[in-house]
Amino acid sequence: HWWSCPGGIIAVAAMMSPVKPRSPIDLQGVPNLPGFTPSPKRDRFHKSQAWGFVGGRRMEFVEGLTHDRPKFVQAAPSPSKWKQGSLPMSTNRDVFSAVQQPAQANLPAWDALDRMVLRFYAFFKEPVVETNLENFRVRRCIMYYYLEDDTMHITEPRVDNSGIPQGTLVRRHRMPKPDGSGYISPGDIKVGSTIQVYGKTFQICDCDTFTREWSASQGMEQPAAVGMPTDMFTVTQSQNTLRQTAIQERTYEKLFREVQLGGGHINENMQQFLENDRKVCRFFAVCDDIMTSQYERRPFVLLYFLSNDTMEIRELYPLNCGRDNFPVWFRRGKLTKDGQPHIRGPADSTPTDDDFLSVRDLYVGQNVRILAHDFLIYDADEFTRAFFEQELRQQLVDKLDVRLPMAAVPKPPTPPYNGFGSLEDSYASVLSLVPKVPKKDFHKLMAEDGKILRFTAKFLDPNPEDINRRFVFSFHLFDDSVAIHEPPQRNLGIVTGKFLEKGVHLNGGTGTLFKPEDLLPGKVVSVFNHTFEMLDMDEYTRRHMEGIPPDYPSVDLHAVVAKIREGLRQQYPLVRDIFRKFDRDHNGVITLDEMDEVLKKFGFQLPRAEVLAVFRHFDTARDGQVSYNEFCDALLDEDYTVDTMKRKPPLQTAQDPDFASRTSDKTIQRGEMSRVRRAAREVSDVLYKKVGLLSKLRSQLARMTVGRPQKVVSSEEFRYAFMQTGHVFELADLERAILFVMPEADLNAIPFVQLFEGFEACYHDLAAIR
Repeated sequence: HWWSCPGGIIAVAAMMSPVKPRSPIDLQGVPNLPGFTPSPKRDRFHKSQAWGFVGGRRMEFVEGLTHDRPKFVQAAPSPSKWKQGSLPMSTNRDVFSAVQQPAQANLPAWDALDRMVLRFYAFFKEPVVETNLENFRVRRCIMYYYLEDDTMHITEPRVDNSGIPQGTLVRRHRMPKPDGSGYISPGDIKVGSTIQVYGKTFQICDCDTFTREWSASQGMEQPAAVGMPTDMFTVTQSQNTLRQTAIQERTYEKLFREVQLGGGHINENMQQFLENDRKVCRFFAVCDDIMTSQYERRPFVLLYFLSNDTMEIRELYPLNCGRDNFPVWFRRGKLTKDGQPHIRGPADSTPTDDDFLSVRDLYVGQNVRILAHDFLIYDADEFTRAFFEQELRQQLVDKLDVRLPMAAVPKPPTPPYNGFGSLEDSYASVLSLVPKVPKKDFHKLMAEDGKILRFTAKFLDPNPEDINRRFVFSFHLFDDSVAIHEPPQRNLGIVTGKFLEKGVHLNGGTGTLFKPEDLLPGKVVSVFNHTFEMLDMDEYTRRHMEGIPPDYPSVDLHAVVAKIREGLRQQYPLVRDIFRKFDRDHNGVITLDEMDEVLKKFGFQLPRAEVLAVFRHFDTARDGQVSYNEFCDALLDEDYTVDTMKRKPPLQTAQDPDFASRTSDKTIQRGEMSRVRRAAREVSDVLYKKVGLLSKLRSQLARMTVGRPQKVVSSEEFRYAFMQTGHVFELADLERAILFVMPEADLNAIPFVQLFEGFEACYHDLAAIR
């Protein structure tokens, strides 16, 4: 087939065999025809720049002269991996695979050979002409060859007391060969050979493991290591290292030879200073100060410095001692044994070492006189005791008790009560300059409210017109107040009624406040200059004074229950609100104590047996607690009844000891349950709300369990870990919380990791208000 086109004639042969791919046509040789310009094949169109500035100077950059062409090496590329991210696995991974990477790639040397360094151990000998002890010194070096840019640097490890500067000998750069034919390459460095760098000849002794493996991979096996020679300086250093002390031992023969030669020991006592520097013996002492108006025992610290046999005395000031805080009582210096201060002049003889106090003169229990003051040493620190035991072969006695007995401060007598105001108000002005309101005993107020003891009395020495007058003393137990009333009598001729206002009054006969024992029949009391003789008391008072309980029941319990039922209905519109009001701990039930509070709220001060009878009327299940359904049944009437005018079941007043024991057990159980929930809530609040506390506790407990086969701790250790973080819990509360989270746990082997997980899991189940 033939086709014609404006640009010419192209023949295409249609063949049945497969068509071979054609090579791209090079159009660079086609002349520039009008309307047709082939695109150039260049990839880079920039104009090369050969000039630049180096160090502020203009310089022409020529490849091979000022810089080299970047180095490329053949290396295996890093494997290409699928990037998964946070998306789920894709199904096309089963069909399509990652692109196959070539086995070798042309990579830049800074990428392929990054952090690859060859390390060789070498030495060179340096002649020593300054001394006849050695002729040369072997200087050990380490040569580093960086494969990424063919640079090297040579360092010398520092040797103590060598006397020569050491460190970096040649900085990192490309080092030329001695003949100038190029730069040193890895093939020029072999173990056992020598290499010359800037006029110094280095002997290669060994190389590290990486260098040997890399050389073997490149076909350049490194020979075995060569021994490094020693010099006299190294031998001397090794001999000095084997000695136990850094200085030469000081002997009598050495001192005699030095004096014979005219030298002597110029650094006197230098050995004592070097051996005992920063070693201080500390003694604790007291001084009885009798110069002050009040006897005082003042504590001191005696410091003895072993480096130069000097002493320093410091005073320990107790709190609120009233003294100025100048702790240094005696500045560091030597003290004489006679204990007296001395002022010496130029003409006085120099005292010897025997004239001064030494450490042997100080020990626990000794009375030492220093500067005209007597000190009693009663204790020493651990270092001092160890020094006396190891160096002086002397055992110090134990600490002495030098504490003075507490001075008995006589309590000033309380001034007598003058009768004005109440006794509590007057006594508050005695206790403090600013009187506070006296606190009332609310427990006594609630328990004894409404209990009144009544006694009859008459005047002790009455006038003729007062012989027939009789009085009634009313003693109120809830606040110990007394009121006197005179009952009316026919043809008495005297206005009767209130004789003494109710209040806390003073018994003039005893000088104290009235008590029930003061009003017993036959006794004499005095009130505001009136003397009375007690005659009799009523039956309730007699039973109370003799400790006889009141008859059961003492009140109409049916009326009490009816009044409570009616009062609760009028107080709250919903029974649910009534139940929540009296359920203090919000545990869903009402206990006997909570029922007792309900009765007291309505003004019924009933004995425990009668409260138990009322509680049993509400508790139809006889399980020792009143649930919400039982409370509703006792308080509300049924919506639909079969019988006409159906009434509530009657109140059972008979005593039931079994029910009383069940109620007591249930009250104790509910109280313990409340304490358990409170303890678990407090511990979980601390663990959940304190950021970072959980990790601190885990690390603290992990240190405690080092060496144990299992990560378990005891409850005491668990409490100690909390105390270390600043949170103090009672041991009983902590054990309650642990058993709440892990009921089967052993308190001596608690797995704390599972325990913390349990506290975090049950945090939201322990709300304070349910």
